[in-house]
Amino acid sequence: MGRRGDPRPGVRFLLLGLTLPALLLTQACARPGHTEHPHTASPSPSPTPAADLCTHLIAHWSRKVLDGTTYGDYQSMGLSTGQFEILRDVVDAARVVKRRQGEPAADELIGRQARQACTERYRYGTPTGGSWQ
Repeated sequence: MGRRGDPRPGVRFLLLGLTLPALLLTQACARPGHTEHPHTASPSPSPTPAADLCTHLIAHWSRKVLDGTTYGDYQSMGLSTGQFEILRDVVDAARVVKRRQGEPAADELIGRQARQACTERYRYGTPTGGSWQ
């Protein structure tokens, strides 16, 4: 404990710990040409369009189903009923292509059909009705 009237050493350290960053921030913002505001949030990225998200999910899970490395139902995959219908159609077509032309051709077909079906599904916005729409 210090002399009478002096704050305790811990309090001085706390005051210095709180004051020093504030002074440094003030000095940094006072530089000429400094236009950034410390409390201004950077813009958040724009949301992924529904058709792009659908395409990514359908292509990912279609490849997993085709390889036999997935389990569960459409809900565990994060798909709606409509998206799962697209997945089933894509996987059925990809199985035929994989058997006849090989895995690279099936992979290409998955990407193409997922994009086409998802673009059609979300052409007029988010579909309504059904499980998870």
